[in-house]
Amino acid sequence: MTPPHRRWQAVRISSSPEQLADLDTTLEAMAAAVGDVPALLAAANQAGRFAPKPGEGQTARLWELLASVAAIDVAAGRILEPHLDAGAILSQAGAADSFTGTWGVFAAEAPGTRLAAVPQSGGEESGGEQSGGEESGGEQPGGVRLSGSKPWCSLAQFVDHAVVTAHTQSGGRSAFAVDLRDAGVTCVDPEWTSRGLREIPSGTVHFDRVPAVPLGGEGWYFQRPGFAWGGMGVAACWLGGAAALGRQFKAALIRGAQAQREPDQVALASLGEVDRTLTSAIQYLARTAELVDGRMQGRAEPREEPGGSRTSGAWSEALRVRGTIAAAVERVQLLVSQNLGPGPLAFDERYGKCMADLSLYVRQHHALRDDAQLGALALKGEHEW
Repeated sequence: MTPPHRRWQAVRISSSPEQLADLDTTLEAMAAAVGDVPALLAAANQAGRFAPKPGEGQTARLWELLASVAAIDVAAGRILEPHLDAGAILSQAGAADSFTGTWGVFAAEAPGTRLAAVPQSGGEESGGEQSGGEESGGEQPGGVRLSGSKPWCSLAQFVDHAVVTAHTQSGGRSAFAVDLRDAGVTCVDPEWTSRGLREIPSGTVHFDRVPAVPLGGEGWYFQRPGFAWGGMGVAACWLGGAAALGRQFKAALIRGAQAQREPDQVALASLGEVDRTLTSAIQYLARTAELVDGRMQGRAEPREEPGGSRTSGAWSEALRVRGTIAAAVERVQLLVSQNLGPGPLAFDERYGKCMADLSLYVRQHHALRDDAQLGALALKGEHEW
């Protein structure tokens, strides 16, 4: 049982209870900062100094951290996840020393917006004053500058840096590290009317010849297995939010029993389904974390095995994980909301916020379109059945 004075309970994927206790300091800091974006970013910055990186032997521990923070507050998980993902990307690109301050990851595309990366000659003047004292990659011969617009840039007005994808002159897309305090960066205040993730507005950012540091080569960002691992980390956050709803459902049934309102068969059956749904999802994440730390270390493409068979690549596994966890989350939301009714949605701030935050966050899964991707890969033989 979690001590009553605590505002958190870790989500266990594969660690022992003793190992989970190592998360207490971070979870306490996150719980204390809920609703305060600068404080949450400060806590994320601190967590990023020791958090495991995917594919380095402790992937389950990383996902336990993400799920546990999201179980405290989904928006807190939404803030922590891209910061840690940026640290992993920088590490995979051989630029781990750049991981200072707070970070976002801006890789979305939308009609009517385009961000272009343009190589600069060594003699060209800088296109904007730097807010920091260090030289940027864009001021060196052969540097790159970004111009155009990038949509869905969460917390751009709050974070210091970002990993950004941009279109290159060869027609592909590559990743770059940018200083968001550069004078050429303009963060548009979005008309954020969402009831979910209200503290995390995601607007468009405009770049005017902003110096950028290339990360990896052409197409590296999407080809590396870490791209898939980051998508799985997002799913761990979704699962943490669903675990929080399951816990609130169980607590409501216990309170009812203490008030002489024993749960009926429908409520018990629903709690049973919530239990097996969450347990199955957690076990799937544990199994996938082992794969990430073991055989899923190559490129994102599937591998040829002896005998000519093909095993799943990292992206196929990411699509399975994300689809499975998204379905589990939506099922838990439905079961809990049907059983608890309108009361907690109207009067329980934490419950209502979790429902609203999670409903928006899980829509990062593209539902049938992601399944269509997976189906196309399965048609090519990229599966293990």
